[in-house]
Amino acid sequence: MLKRYLETDRREAGCDEAGRGCLAGPVCAAAVILPGDYRNPVLNDSKKLSASTRDKLRAEIEKVALAYAVSFIDNQLIDKINILKASILGMHEALNKLSVSPDHILVDGNRFYPYRDIPFSCVIKGDGKYLSIAAASILAKTYRDEYMRELHKMYNYYGWESNKGYPTALHRAAICKYGPSEYHRRSFQLIDSQKEIVF
Repeated sequence: MLKRYLETDRREAGCDEAGRGCLAGPVCAAAVILPGDYRNPVLNDSKKLSASTRDKLRAEIEKVALAYAVSFIDNQLIDKINILKASILGMHEALNKLSVSPDHILVDGNRFYPYRDIPFSCVIKGDGKYLSIAAASILAKTYRDEYMRELHKMYNYYGWESNKGYPTALHRAAICKYGPSEYHRRSFQLIDSQKEIVF
């Protein structure tokens, strides 16, 4: 089982994001505060779990969490401020939405900007080390996947229902054939040669 907390006797919020490496769609960030005594041997990094397991864990997280929140940063703002800043902004917005204020913030990765006056710790591969970060990764992933499935209904030729906006061969081939949509990140390398596409 993953660790329950980094700092004892503190209310910790785990933060993570999903969709950072995608060519299209928003980046989704989540913040989760779990009870200090919460245990779950199945909860882990969302990338290591099946879709059905993620969905079951999402329902449980939303039921047992002291507080949770999700935030989306769209592709246009990603293009304007860059993906790192957009990911951190998303985490800040998720923290803003929490109904309970944390005493400490656990962040997946190695970069974060101070949030109010609350101390934070960055943990590389933290979604595979701490329950609260893993819980945030589950929410970010499942909420974003839902969003991309809805976009797929409007643009079914990009394969977003399955690739969720990540740079698969099918996705890149569709961009070459149909051009980019309004949801594509123009600051990203959408195809192997940007000269082949007209924005």
